Amino acid sequence: MTEIQAMMENQRAFYNSGQTKDISFRIKQLNILKHAIEENEEKIFQALHEDLRKSPYEAYLTEVGIVRDELRHMVKKVQKWARPKRVPTPIYHIPSSSYIYPEPYGIALIISPWNYPFQLAVTPLAAAMAAGNCAVIKPSEFSAYTSQVLAELFETYFDPSYISVITGNADVSTALLAEKFDYIFFTGSPAVGKIVMAAAAKHLTPVTLELGGKSPCIVDADTNIDLTAKRIVSGKFINAGQTCIAPDYLMVHQSVKEPLVDRIIHYIQKFYGIKPGKSPDYPKIINKKHFDRLLGLTKDATIMCGGDADPDQQIIAPTLLSNIDGDHPSMQEEIFGPILPVMEFDNLSDAIARINERPRPLALYLFSNDQKSIDEVLKNVSFGGGCINDTLIHFATPNLPFGGVGNSGMGGYHGKFGFDTFSHRKSVMRSTLRFDFPFRYPTFYKHLKLLKTVLR
Repeated sequence: MTEIQAMMENQRAFYNSGQTKDISFRIKQLNILKHAIEENEEKIFQALHEDLRKSPYEAYLTEVGIVRDELRHMVKKVQKWARPKRVPTPIYHIPSSSYIYPEPYGIALIISPWNYPFQLAVTPLAAAMAAGNCAVIKPSEFSAYTSQVLAELFETYFDPSYISVITGNADVSTALLAEKFDYIFFTGSPAVGKIVMAAAAKHLTPVTLELGGKSPCIVDADTNIDLTAKRIVSGKFINAGQTCIAPDYLMVHQSVKEPLVDRIIHYIQKFYGIKPGKSPDYPKIINKKHFDRLLGLTKDATIMCGGDADPDQQIIAPTLLSNIDGDHPSMQEEIFGPILPVMEFDNLSDAIARINERPRPLALYLFSNDQKSIDEVLKNVSFGGGCINDTLIHFATPNLPFGGVGNSGMGGYHGKFGFDTFSHRKSVMRSTLRFDFPFRYPTFYKHLKLLKTVLR
């Protein structure tokens, strides 16, 4: 506790010095971070392999590469984003002029998860830095190797009064949440998100919550079955399904279920082999607790593919389930693993109704060549973000905000949206002292007719 309080005092003093408000300082620090990642890429890869058995290719694709692209974009754009922006002024305020000044909140707390332990810590951090904040990162204790690399990296390249990494268990998170931060950015489960929000409320601290939920994948009758199957397998089983925006369950038009399942099985075997545990491209489950939880979700269901599990390696093969309904255990919680329930529908409106019975999901995927079906889903289903005829790729762009809605989260980030998340937009109106209008002062009744003419 003493250590955390001392860190907070140091960060407050650093922020109050005004250094972070200098745009050239922000750009320099973002470039230092980019350089640090490049110099330590192999250490990061090794840590991700130890924690999740990620291959170097997957580690770069889903973690390091995304961060580097985000940093490149921010270095290029932050000077423009940080400028005061003039906005229109109503005629009754003439000759005043109106401006929005983006300013940093101050000290940001970033609590990151274990499933993408590098990317989901550093991407929001980059946004906080670009906006001019100091920051404290609390990475997950479950991804211990990556958390240690993060701690070493930031201790080596940055002043801890500017950026600090605090490792430890849930007690450390609780101690951090007791402190008064100026902004809190949390990525994790809805259950923990509620705890974070309750703690933030004690200090009236604004929050962004990146949560999860059961993200549906709808496959319409009018689609390219082969390419649909390929993209579903890619999106679902990357990181062994431990992805908050992975397709959580399939809703397939009954006329194409059989051929779709056949092609899904084909691509599972093509990508990972008959025994995924021997594939260098297939990650493991993060720990025994989640391994056991996932196996419990396969009970009382027909396994169409997979089901094999290796407790020693903590690997569960890509698994397809059928003969389930909304009451099955796999439909009661976010799966967050390599298990994919498959359900049928006859009418798209029925599928939409079943999706809308659940809390609003973080992501939604629709495979269809029918524009009417696409419009129907987009109009009638609320979700954080998603793809038409693809999976996951909406996450990997700085030009779209990423975030949830309702139970799947609040707020968004990436690119300028991340800069805006960590910035207070200060409103300023500049007036003249050269002349004045009488109708704004007592006695008002004398000027009511004029006021109604101007303000209507």
